Amino acid sequence: MSALRFPALVLFDLDGTLLDSAPDMAATVNRMRATRGRPPMPLEALRPHVSKGSRAMSAAAFPELGGEVPGEMIREFLDVYEQELGRHGAPFAGVAELLAAIEAAGSRWGIVTNKPEYLARQVLPKLGWDSRSAVLVGGDSLPERKPHPLPLLHAAEAVGVGIADCAYVGDDERDIVAARAAGMHSVVALWGYRLPGDDPLAWGADAQAATARDLLDAAPWRGAP
Repeated sequence: MSALRFPALVLFDLDGTLLDSAPDMAATVNRMRATRGRPPMPLEALRPHVSKGSRAMSAAAFPELGGEVPGEMIREFLDVYEQELGRHGAPFAGVAELLAAIEAAGSRWGIVTNKPEYLARQVLPKLGWDSRSAVLVGGDSLPERKPHPLPLLHAAEAVGVGIADCAYVGDDERDIVAARAAGMHSVVALWGYRLPGDDPLAWGADAQAATARDLLDAAPWRGAP
């Protein structure tokens, strides 16, 4: 790593890493439950499923489906979620300071998410990130999505930074698998969303961080370019 402390390009997952979007997604599935005459589910029961996406959230909200979520329910989720987007969630504690520090060091940052690109592009202006993020790759931007390394490789190429000068931070195992396959330094965001059986220490990441503010320290970046 250079004397600037950060790699030249730090890429982040969005939901569960930069953004606590669980309240938006909980509001979405609870609206879906309400239309079916069901009571709302508590946020904490839904939070662990957020990083797994719309299908997992719908499955958690309607356990009688046994995980078999029909396509029309996914479309309903996305339609309702678009209305709730950015209304309830907020960046995780320390994220604002972290992004500012990356910029102050002369490095750049970007987002690689499995969220559909059109939704990610809608939420960035609400956070003031649309003009600051060097690149945004959504889950439907390319033929492959994480855990495939293509989105990370594409993001680095789009910014014009070599893989050896990039790092990726994410809260899901798919993030770490993608980063390792891409040859990027990987950091697990331990503050994100995880199911009870998940063991982030077994994912093979290069480093872990308990909070976003921990990434202001040199330790998680040791071994990075």
